[in-house]
Amino acid sequence: MMPYADGRYAALDIGTVTCRLLVADVEDGRIVDLAKEYAITDLGVGVDATGRLSQEAVDRVLSTVDGYLAVLARFDTADRPVKRLLAMATSASRDAENGPDFVRQLAEHGVELAVIPGQREAQLTFMGASSDFPGENLLVVDIGGGSTEVVAGRFGEDPVASHSFNIGCRRVTERFFRSDPPTLQQLAAAREWIRETMAPYFENLAARGFVIERVVAVAGTATSVVSIREAMESYDSSRVHRAQVSDEQLRAIEERLAAETLEERKATVGLDPKRAGVIVAGLVILEEVLGLARATSYTASESDILHGMIYEAARV
Repeated sequence: MMPYADGRYAALDIGTVTCRLLVADVEDGRIVDLAKEYAITDLGVGVDATGRLSQEAVDRVLSTVDGYLAVLARFDTADRPVKRLLAMATSASRDAENGPDFVRQLAEHGVELAVIPGQREAQLTFMGASSDFPGENLLVVDIGGGSTEVVAGRFGEDPVASHSFNIGCRRVTERFFRSDPPTLQQLAAAREWIRETMAPYFENLAARGFVIERVVAVAGTATSVVSIREAMESYDSSRVHRAQVSDEQLRAIEERLAAETLEERKATVGLDPKRAGVIVAGLVILEEVLGLARATSYTASESDILHGMIYEAARV
């Protein structure tokens, strides 16, 4: 196990769809969450087609980050100062030709942003998610807006295999779903693309003799399924974290939402209305990952890249 320095740290994750903050204390190698903030900022809207971040989307993120810095200031006290804020951006910022301009604008707001490669994103996600399941052969899947990371391995060990695919719920939606709701042909085309792109990774795992004992799914698609299944009027992370979802339950929710219009999906109890536009694509990706992994269920986890970033910030 890596040595970690006790203290207070913060992690800011700016993704293609969401922008999130975690403030936490590290105590004897364990993470104690103090504050979690979440907003759908849709930074990656249109990036797959235009190759650029829109200024409107950038402004949404900057406004959200300003609010997060106010939250962080409340926890940055004289007796317990925040030792480090680690800020990272993922797929949309990697893909956009004006990503460096976005980094510069964030710096003007007091945040030093690292745009990390997909492989690094996968490693940090695995570090956070695997901590709850020591001793198990895990496949950790993180479905984002622009990319999906899959990592196989065991907590505390180097991953057996990791890969970042340019397959995300925003990207799939913009590339395939041109109808509202999407047609059966559009859904089938998306599935075929996802399956063909990801299959070599799983074939390699099998050839290496790695047996997946548990699929752990992090991020908004996977956690939303639990919230929808339980019809949560208010999101309850304690009920979502480590909840088991069968492939049949996942398929039933996907089929229901895929048959609805965007406005109908927005009214779904347990689903953030701002996620309604990309949720079907996220569910399709998750279904295909379970199929390729030959898994009949997944475990939802609230421990994800944010927790991996906290560990990274605290590393001695």
